[in-house]
Amino acid sequence: MKQYLLSVHMVEGQEPPAPETMQKMFADVDAFNKRLQDSGAWVFAGGLYPADVATVVRIQEDGKALTTDGPFAETKEHLGGFWIVQAPDLDAALAIAEEGSRACQGPVEVRPFQEIPE
Repeated sequence: MKQYLLSVHMVEGQEPPAPETMQKMFADVDAFNKRLQDSGAWVFAGGLYPADVATVVRIQEDGKALTTDGPFAETKEHLGGFWIVQAPDLDAALAIAEEGSRACQGPVEVRPFQEIPE
């Protein structure tokens, strides 16, 4: 079965949800994760710390590594968490992402992994 990355994006500077809304989101995501696991679609998932704690490692022309604080891209939207799921096709992955988007109350981007040639 093909694997897909379902990524959740957060908007920097956006007002955080009220505590009761956050608790509902956590419960909904936990329930969604359980359904993924029970269905066999679950591969891996994780939430990330905010982008301001990221470090980027970049190899320069001289071959030395340069590390810089902050996210790779200077944008207001950053990856906040993700699921890796397996699904028979893109339509099935999109249906899973729709449920994930409802659970986390945010947009979910769906991207297939490249297949490794044998």
